[in-house]
Amino acid sequence: MNKLIFEKHVPNSNAFSLPPGMIPEGDIQESIPEQFLRRAAAALPEISEVEAVRHFTELSTRAYGVDSGFYPLGSCTMKYNPKINEWAARIPGFAGLHPYQPEATVQGALQLYYEMQEMLAEITGMDAFSLQPAAGAHGEMAGVMIIKAYHMNRQDQPRTKMMVPDSAHGTNPATANVVGYDVIEVKSNERGLVDLDDLRAKMSDEIAGLMLTNPNTLGLFEEEIKEIAAIVHEGGGLLYYDGANLNGVIGVARPGDMGFDVIHVNLHKTFGTPHGGGGPGSGPVGVKARLQEFLPTPVAVKNGDSYGLDYNRPLSIGKLKNFYGNFGVIVKAYAYIKSLGADGLKEACEHAVLNANYLRHRLRESYNIPLDRICKHEFIANSRKQAEPNGISTLNIAKRLIDYGYHPPTIYFPLIVSEAIMIEPTETESKARLDDFVQVMKDIAREAVEAPELLLNAPQQTAIKRVDEVTAARKPVLKWGDH
Repeated sequence: MNKLIFEKHVPNSNAFSLPPGMIPEGDIQESIPEQFLRRAAAALPEISEVEAVRHFTELSTRAYGVDSGFYPLGSCTMKYNPKINEWAARIPGFAGLHPYQPEATVQGALQLYYEMQEMLAEITGMDAFSLQPAAGAHGEMAGVMIIKAYHMNRQDQPRTKMMVPDSAHGTNPATANVVGYDVIEVKSNERGLVDLDDLRAKMSDEIAGLMLTNPNTLGLFEEEIKEIAAIVHEGGGLLYYDGANLNGVIGVARPGDMGFDVIHVNLHKTFGTPHGGGGPGSGPVGVKARLQEFLPTPVAVKNGDSYGLDYNRPLSIGKLKNFYGNFGVIVKAYAYIKSLGADGLKEACEHAVLNANYLRHRLRESYNIPLDRICKHEFIANSRKQAEPNGISTLNIAKRLIDYGYHPPTIYFPLIVSEAIMIEPTETESKARLDDFVQVMKDIAREAVEAPELLLNAPQQTAIKRVDEVTAARKPVLKWGDH
């Protein structure tokens, strides 16, 4: 009993009672097995309404998001989500639709769906899109499934391996493996780019393709992308674009023009829709013309002045999700693209690149920058300068940032950089905010020398102090009374 009573429980503080059950007791006992019948009242906590409201309001302030502060999470593009997008998704004509409605009654939604496919194709340099995948990794899986379907349709069966750079997002090798490929790692050179010699050596008639992010996870543009594409294509493979870092080139360069055959994009990273919290996301998949017939169904089509859904695609990889994707997220991204336009998307990219390079330049004296040259939307620092005097690690720096009210950047990724701190400021952050972040990072670097215990014991300003992260991951506390 005691384990089930929350700490705010006050006996007899509830001023309401539940109505009696509507089902006669005899009927209940007959329909429910004996072992599941409750013999005593549930041990529920009692708390007044005002205290309950205050409790949950206080809990909500502990949640950190892009609406409450700077979120420099490298490789995840946690940009601000314009609230006009939320308004658009709540327009009754969109929000009130049912997926089983006849096509004739949802022409506006189908028009938006079709135009979104066309806009994404234009933005990325692809020829066709499907909006069905429900998240980035889902779109990634769809893209690799399309590559597999293409080779199988050509009866090119020996292609059982997928190449992935050593700097790739973790989803890349995982996705390739899930789809049935063996993963071949391609090394990076001393400049943090794909090692062309290693790529050539590993290209063979067993390789289905190469999964690549450009800019890569080091925030660097693959300068030899045309030669990379040529090596893969001449060997009979396809080039896959992981769209997680599209924010670094959108409006300036198109993956389709670089030689990519398949792409997924993250509407929840690049196109201003909510990100994180378990979803919903959206990861549309796009292809060049020769792969169009393999797209997941249905695909929105235009017939004269009307719109419909095309299911008649015999070579399609099939349906990946019930109905037509996360439609509300697609509406938000549509509003984002329409409100910015081509010039606005380009400007957003330019500001993202400017912000990243500004931070890189301002932090180079306090932190080690392993590849200290012009980057795109993100860059890598590490804690080498802090490690030497007092053994301060990247984790210690991240924990101390929390005390200053900032969400830490991505840490310990990519794995090819020791003690990595991956910083992505995004275009939506002001110079004043960036300057404050720089000052905090410099203060932490100073503390690492003068008062290392502040970092070693951080965070101190949070409801829960430093935890045993290994145990927390392996033995999570999932309910009250387990702790």
